[in-house]
Amino acid sequence: MKELTRRQTEVLAFLHTFIDNHGYPPTMREIARHFDISVKAISDHLKALEKKNQIRCDFNRSRAIELVHSPSEEKNEMAEIPLLGSVAAGKPLFAEENMERMLTFPASSLKAGNYFALHVKGDSMQGAGILDGDTAIFIQRSTANNGDIVVARVNEDAVTLKKFFHEKNRIKLKAENPVYPPIYSQNVTVLGKLEFIIRNYD
Repeated sequence: MKELTRRQTEVLAFLHTFIDNHGYPPTMREIARHFDISVKAISDHLKALEKKNQIRCDFNRSRAIELVHSPSEEKNEMAEIPLLGSVAAGKPLFAEENMERMLTFPASSLKAGNYFALHVKGDSMQGAGILDGDTAIFIQRSTANNGDIVVARVNEDAVTLKKFFHEKNRIKLKAENPVYPPIYSQNVTVLGKLEFIIRNYD
């Protein structure tokens, strides 16, 4: 069986969370609204998840999505990811006091490695589809390739979420919003590479 794509992993995690919280599955329209994409696109993702034996779905009925493995059955197959809140400048990212709670993801949908999550604050990355209030999931990395979206510490002080570019004598951290100028520094520590975005709605 092929591995899940990033979006399929996000959809499956949303299904688990929604069913855990409500006791019944979401409609396709609710899923589409959550991810801000079309119902047709969600239908395609659900069909792919069904083909990969993650869900069963009757597309002719509302709320007819069934997890192949229920949240309780998959408890031993879920990975916990620490949500580290919104880190203030100058505080160590992985300090114990930053821990808010643990998020759960299907372990089979994650690469090998250590993960952490942060709240997104501000609109500096909105051009990359990352909005204020989102939760960003990172895999811990100390290096990055040009164009990667990373969380990094600059000058041993501020922690920021930006696109990474290695220039001749410095690092450029580029926002995806023209209002914000790039950050240039020779003292940049990459802490993690963006893997997923979780978006909540009321």
